[in-house]
Amino acid sequence: MRIIPAIDIIEGKCVRLTKGDYNTKKIYNENPLEVAKEFEAAGIQYLHVVDLDGAKASQIINYKVLEQIATKTNLKIDFGGGLKADKDLEIAFNSGANQITGGSIAVKNAAVFKSWITKFGAEKIILGADFYPDNLGGKIATNGWQEESSLELIPFITDYQQKGIQYVICTDISKDGMLQGPSFETYSKILNECEVEPAKTSLKLIASGGISTFNELPKLAALGCEGVIIGKAIYENKISLKQLENFILNK
Repeated sequence: MRIIPAIDIIEGKCVRLTKGDYNTKKIYNENPLEVAKEFEAAGIQYLHVVDLDGAKASQIINYKVLEQIATKTNLKIDFGGGLKADKDLEIAFNSGANQITGGSIAVKNAAVFKSWITKFGAEKIILGADFYPDNLGGKIATNGWQEESSLELIPFITDYQQKGIQYVICTDISKDGMLQGPSFETYSKILNECEVEPAKTSLKLIASGGISTFNELPKLAALGCEGVIIGKAIYENKISLKQLENFILNK
C-alpha cells in the first residue's frame, strides 16, 4: 500500500481544513516545498496536492507551488482542486503533476471527464469519490464539498470503472480532519462490490479521511487499499515520519 501524504494549498501556504470547511483553515507551513522535502527525506515517494483556491475558483490557481515541488523533489505528485477544462490539465501536467484527480467534473460533466481518460490515459486520471455517508454508503459531494449530489457512491465508482477508471480516491467527508479513524466498512464494501462484474477494470482504491494512528495503516492494507492519503495525522504528530519510513521499508 502506497503512503501518500497530503499538502493542501491556500494562498501558496500548506494548510488543513476540517470536513472541508474553509472557516476551519489552519496554516501548518508557509512553504509547501519545505514540507514536501521533509516527506522525501523520510523515504516517501508520493504526494497528494490539493489546490483549495482552485477548488473554489473552478480553475487551477496554485500551479506555481506544484511546479516548485515537482522541480525540486523527485516525488510523484497527484494534483487536484478545480480542474474543469483541458487547459487546466495541461497546466497541471506541464507543471509536473504525474496524475490529476477529478471529482466535481466527473459528476457535473461526465463527457469531459471521460474524454480525459481517453486523451491522457487511465494511469494519469484519478476519480475523486468524496462522499457524505448515509445508510446506502454515501452520496457524492461536489464543489469543494459544498454541495451534495444525488449520486450513490458505489454505483458512481462502478460506472466509471466501465469507462476505464482504475484509480479512485475515496474520502469520507464526515471524517476528514477529525482524527477519529477512517471508513473501514465503506472501503471494504467498495472493494468487495467493485471488484466483481460488471466492472471492466481492477480497482486501485486510495483511502482518504480520518487517518489518526499508525495502527490503522496495516488494517487498510489488509483490506486491499492500494494507497492511503494522510494529512492532519502527520501535521499534528499523531503519526511520525519515522513510523511511515519504517512502514515503507518493511512492507
